[in-house]
Amino acid sequence: MAFHLRSISLPSRPQANEAEVEQELLSLRASISSSNTISTMCDGLRRLADIYNGVEEIVGLPSNQVGKMLDGEMECSLELLDLCSTMQEIFVEMKAIIQELQVALRKGDEAAAQAKIQSYSRLVKKAKKHFKKTAKKATSAGCRMVMLLTKAREISVSLLESSVHLLSNEINMPKQSLVSKAFQKKKAVVCEEEQLQAIECSIGDLENGAGHLFRKLVQIRVSLLNILSS
Repeated sequence: MAFHLRSISLPSRPQANEAEVEQELLSLRASISSSNTISTMCDGLRRLADIYNGVEEIVGLPSNQVGKMLDGEMECSLELLDLCSTMQEIFVEMKAIIQELQVALRKGDEAAAQAKIQSYSRLVKKAKKHFKKTAKKATSAGCRMVMLLTKAREISVSLLESSVHLLSNEINMPKQSLVSKAFQKKKAVVCEEEQLQAIECSIGDLENGAGHLFRKLVQIRVSLLNILSS
């Protein structure tokens, strides 16, 4: 599943407006609700990054007086930046574990394979703890722009959390794991390795998506800081 940074239907500069950005957010939320798959999460991260382009565009308009109403959102945006960066690092670690798991499969080393599954499981639990720490707070509604930022942040957290949940279901612990089944029949190893390669590819897509979103979040935060300091 290749990760492509395609453009969505947000208007080209300088025509983006709050109503259109809000509609894109509603459309994205509906898409996530209707199809809870890793592919949907990857696409959602890409769409979110594009939506933030529109948000940044609107924030920079001279007529957009948001000022102190952004104070509450600034703390939340920093938390989201930290979460996005952490998830990107976790996706990198997950991908490395899956690669090592494939090596163990090829060598027929079941003990090593099960050890990697346990490492993967611990990493998933570590990722889930970060979402418990992330404050799911809404900033006080001061203007439509702040509401858009809040909605985008909430969807960002939801996408990342759903991605981790889906990845946790890809590999189960020992007796029910696809790896254990692979060792029951030698010919099944090739098939199971192909499944692991698909998981590795999916994690790579999520890693790229989280990285792209992180860069957009940095840009929007810089824009907001510029507004607050002006």
